[in-house]
Amino acid sequence: MKADPKGVLTGAHFLDGDHACSEGAISAGCRFVAGYPITPSTEVVERIASRFPLVGGLFIQMEDEIASSIAIQGAVWAGAKAMTVTSGPGFSLMMEHIGLAAMLETPCVFVNVQRGGPSTGLPTLPGQADMMQARWGSHGDYEIIALCPNSPQECYDLTIRAFNLAEEYRVPVMMMMDECVGHMTEKVIIPNAEEIEITERRYTTAKPGEYLPYSPDGGMVPPMAKAGDGHHFHVTGLTHDEKGYPVMNADVQEKCVRRLMDKIRGNAEKIVSVEESEIEGAEVIVVSYGITSRVAVKAIEMAKEKGVKVGHLRLITAWPFCEKRIRELAGRVKAFVMPELNYGQMFYELQRIVEGRTASYLVPHGGGTVHDPEVISRKILEAAGQSKVEEAAC
Repeated sequence: MKADPKGVLTGAHFLDGDHACSEGAISAGCRFVAGYPITPSTEVVERIASRFPLVGGLFIQMEDEIASSIAIQGAVWAGAKAMTVTSGPGFSLMMEHIGLAAMLETPCVFVNVQRGGPSTGLPTLPGQADMMQARWGSHGDYEIIALCPNSPQECYDLTIRAFNLAEEYRVPVMMMMDECVGHMTEKVIIPNAEEIEITERRYTTAKPGEYLPYSPDGGMVPPMAKAGDGHHFHVTGLTHDEKGYPVMNADVQEKCVRRLMDKIRGNAEKIVSVEESEIEGAEVIVVSYGITSRVAVKAIEMAKEKGVKVGHLRLITAWPFCEKRIRELAGRVKAFVMPELNYGQMFYELQRIVEGRTASYLVPHGGGTVHDPEVISRKILEAAGQSKVEEAAC
């Protein structure tokens, strides 16, 4: 195990996804984490608790997830890069503070290692049923960014990207992992610090007394202020003007919330990231994410053996959804097939976009295990119009 003088690891390591996420946070410059133990995410904060003393970080085990999700926001406003870590039930408890982070434009990271639900559900087994909650879980209109790693290496890489996006857009960013990816152990390459692209916080250059905490200053995203630099401003979850003061009328609500939406929607093409394989010439495209994307690879191979031209579109960014790319492909393929460890959450987005243009097929799974590749493969054959022919031949 190699470490630079600041305690940041480098080189090749054998890590599970949870531990790789911890190292990604450290590499990104995160130095404050608050959390409460919950399976299957606990390993993230266990490693953070042991590693932070070596890098000058602070981990606090709070009394619950509600306290954890507000503690990180206080740390951010004090000048730190911060995150919290949880799983399904804890994620539910954090929803009000996710809305607060969106309204206050607090750059922070929420890690959710998904498990089977609802309620206590399956604490030690996988699920992907928190995807819509990540986007719509808090009340009101707002936008977030959500990333979906499918390997320990991506748990490391995308945690860094999550912090960079949080800083660039002043928005809460979700790392939507799952139990399989979190507990999967693989080789993870951690580059030298100078090779890692880090987005640092953009601070105001205004003089004390002139700073407007919610004025985008010619863009969509306002600069922040350093604690202790003499800036005095109001921070509230109420609808507020550019000074941060509450203003209770429809005009300010429109201006305030519209910008929260537009700074993400208007930059969706820069934010959205997907991985494509054999899309050109495909008659069916499988859309997947997280651990399901790895299972889908085998299913696609099985379908190809039976003569189907299949492509694969993997969602690396879940939110914003890759609407533009799906629309481009919708007129060129016969069908989309989407397997999920839920009963159709991201599929609703896919279906909304392609409806009336091409067919879409869901391959649902309640969680607890991953899909049998054969089930996905059969759906691909059905989407390609081959299943009835094969049944007749039998």
